[in-house]
Amino acid sequence: MRQGAEGRESDVFAAVELCETRAKILEAKSRTLKHPILCSKAKQKPPKNWSFKMGLKDECGVCGIFRPENLESDSTASSMAYFALVSLQHRGQESAGIVASDGQTLKLKKEMGLVGDVFHKEDFEELKGRIAIGHVRYATAGGRTIENAQPMLNSFKLGSIALAHNGQLVNYEPLREMLEDSGSTFNSTSDTEVILKLIARSYKKGIENAIHGTMQLIKGSYALCILTQDSLIGVRDPNGIRPLCLGKLPEVDGKPGGYILASESCAIDSVNGELIRDIKPGEIIIINKDGIHSSSIDVKNRKQTCVFEYVYFSRPDSVIDGIPVQEARYRMGQALALESFVEADVVVGVPDSGIGAAMGYSKASGIPYVTGIVKNKYIGRTFIAPTQKERENMVFVKLNAISSDLRGKKVVVIDDSIVRGTTSRRLVQILRRAGAKEVHFRVSSPPVKFPCHLGIDTPSKNELISSMHEVDEICKEIGADTLAFISLDGMIKALGGDSFCKGCFNGEYPV
Repeated sequence: MRQGAEGRESDVFAAVELCETRAKILEAKSRTLKHPILCSKAKQKPPKNWSFKMGLKDECGVCGIFRPENLESDSTASSMAYFALVSLQHRGQESAGIVASDGQTLKLKKEMGLVGDVFHKEDFEELKGRIAIGHVRYATAGGRTIENAQPMLNSFKLGSIALAHNGQLVNYEPLREMLEDSGSTFNSTSDTEVILKLIARSYKKGIENAIHGTMQLIKGSYALCILTQDSLIGVRDPNGIRPLCLGKLPEVDGKPGGYILASESCAIDSVNGELIRDIKPGEIIIINKDGIHSSSIDVKNRKQTCVFEYVYFSRPDSVIDGIPVQEARYRMGQALALESFVEADVVVGVPDSGIGAAMGYSKASGIPYVTGIVKNKYIGRTFIAPTQKERENMVFVKLNAISSDLRGKKVVVIDDSIVRGTTSRRLVQILRRAGAKEVHFRVSSPPVKFPCHLGIDTPSKNELISSMHEVDEICKEIGADTLAFISLDGMIKALGGDSFCKGCFNGEYPV
């Protein structure tokens, strides 16, 4: 005999309560370990659906657009989301998607590929509505398939909800298992679908309560853009690991233009918006016809923004948690020069994220800055090449030297990080081939010694060159005349505070 709707709902919420109980038990057990994910006692290994590739990989980018009802056009939300995603393309190049709401129905378009390849003019006629969210993806948890592309959309008895997520859950597998035990089925291998189903299952309590309850269950890093029929919602994890900011859209004929949520402020700039503020750690911000409503879960820990947002991930024209990215990189370069000065003729930066630090190093050292290295912006992703040898050789295609800047000179080259050492070795070869007399390698971040489980696709520990070798050994391996990294203290001082996750450098993670 089939259960009635009321009975099914009762079972659903009982299952959610069971999930909450199990999660609390799991958390209590983990407190006995120094770190439940990385400690050897915990049988150290990443989730089975992680896919590690060479080097540090970009994260994901999220955005959301809310337009008031009194504006004439009903398609501008999705088109503005498109431009925001283009500006966030550096955060993910594998897939792109947009969901739009017309107040009644949520419509989704997502495909594998770059934003400009996925969306066409006719798509925006289908994606009509005043509210939209968008996503660009680089896969961490979950494989590179259309099923794992975002945003993800879930339609159920009480309505529809869409979710775009940047981050990584550390308790993804036990939560998924709990949900499956309670009757849930999954269409993807992404941790995003776990978040979506947890919210949907508690939707009867109201969207805000559902999100609050979900945040009590999930552990890890997350910046979320959530779409319902009539609301745009932004959520940031209690540690503020992943960035999310709020902006105001320009007025239209003297009327308020609405609001934008985005991973970086450069996306706000791309639609001629104005940055208002960053979403606070643990904050839920709901935007609808009534305005902006903010609430927060109890935040016990201090903010721990991923420091690699400043080192590598974010665009130089972005501002993350009040810190201009280019300024941060410039100061790190200055600190690097003070810590590891070397006599040289010119300073060059590895495009793009090494340029700001190179300019700072030049200023502090008095050594002239030259372009020196150019980047081919149309090169495909290096992991596509079928063999390791081919992947390594693609560095020669991606980067090239300007011989007239370097020939016969002692060169200081500044890069943002060294992961495996493959790119660094090829880079030194490129500089020497261009006629550099000496190559002094300087790195604007400390040695990367620990893999990240919070949304950065880093190799396993035994593949991280700094985890297995001392600095002089790495120097010999990459073929440089000298090598030096900025100290952890030097980097933190350059950033003007210590409210950052530094786990990849010291093994100490906030989650």
